[in-house]
Amino acid sequence: PPPFASTHGPDGGHTRGVARRTPTCTAASLDVAMRGTCACRTAQAWVWKGQVERKRRSKGVAAQGKQVRAAQTTAEQSTVPVWEMDFCSRPILDERKKKVWELLICTPDRSFVHAEYFPNNKINSAQLKEALKRVMDESGQRPEKIRYFRSQMQTIIAKALKELEVKPVPSKRCVSLMGLIEDRLEEVYKKDPGYNGSIPPLINLEGTAPENLPDALRGEQWAFVQIDVATLKREVEDVKLGKTFGEVYDLSLLGLDGLPDNALVPGVAVFTARAFPLAVWTNGLDLACLNADTVQSSLILETGINNRWRYAAIARTPDGKEEAEAWEVAKKDVEGLHFLAVQTDPEADGCAGFWLLQDREPPKI
Repeated sequence: PPPFASTHGPDGGHTRGVARRTPTCTAASLDVAMRGTCACRTAQAWVWKGQVERKRRSKGVAAQGKQVRAAQTTAEQSTVPVWEMDFCSRPILDERKKKVWELLICTPDRSFVHAEYFPNNKINSAQLKEALKRVMDESGQRPEKIRYFRSQMQTIIAKALKELEVKPVPSKRCVSLMGLIEDRLEEVYKKDPGYNGSIPPLINLEGTAPENLPDALRGEQWAFVQIDVATLKREVEDVKLGKTFGEVYDLSLLGLDGLPDNALVPGVAVFTARAFPLAVWTNGLDLACLNADTVQSSLILETGINNRWRYAAIARTPDGKEEAEAWEVAKKDVEGLHFLAVQTDPEADGCAGFWLLQDREPPKI
């Protein structure tokens, strides 16, 4: 079925198109503020009731700085698309009363996890390079790129990965790694005799001032939309199978596999006759999340660690503000989960691009 065809209209019946639309509904231009209202983008479209059972994130496995990894039997390195990595101090003091550092690596599905402690006098690119090479050799894996979310460590990480010929990617899409760190805070760090919760975190994800979006990344129209979880899972599967450009998460690793199939997930749909090339260009970005900024009347796209773009204009009207605020509330109802879809038009039977996003806070350590 069409990717957005399973949404319900105000009367409870099925409607065709991107959301709860009426035959006269038109999407808003990306370049100018919206004028008037349309049924698919009213605040009511985002209201759904009922409690969502949240499951805890899959637990990371590691203890007391020992190396932990999934079983690997092959002696040769196999190429994997991506690792997520954190190389940072932990809220633990060693016998010298110095902060303990940790190299933490996982694949996005956590089928592979590596944890290793370092003394604070061994924190440099040479030590990191040596450790990463050893992990690659012992695990039999060689990533094409490594994502990390701490901008303060960019110089050390970039130098080490350059020498290993692995692409460094500063990114907020390290959601599996962030969840693993939060798990280890409770299961490992707080149980360590040297734990000290007063140690300040080494994190700074303050975004830059929004910039204008490059022309190549613009569509002609856009709309706030929503789809149910059952439809969302089909879109995720299409991306995994390579039928659609994009990037997605496993809901289980977000702790959201308990969402019922009829729960609604908010998103943004972009419509353009250039849907295929726009999807290709967009797929070259490291998409983090979308935020509706009612102060600036802009839909803000965040990429990388702290890059921000004015993705579209929000109407400077009471209805436009109410609608944007309701969309943000809908995001919070599903713990920041949302999506970006690129289609040729609101009646298209499929997506050219689909990205699952999550607006979340980084770990507090």
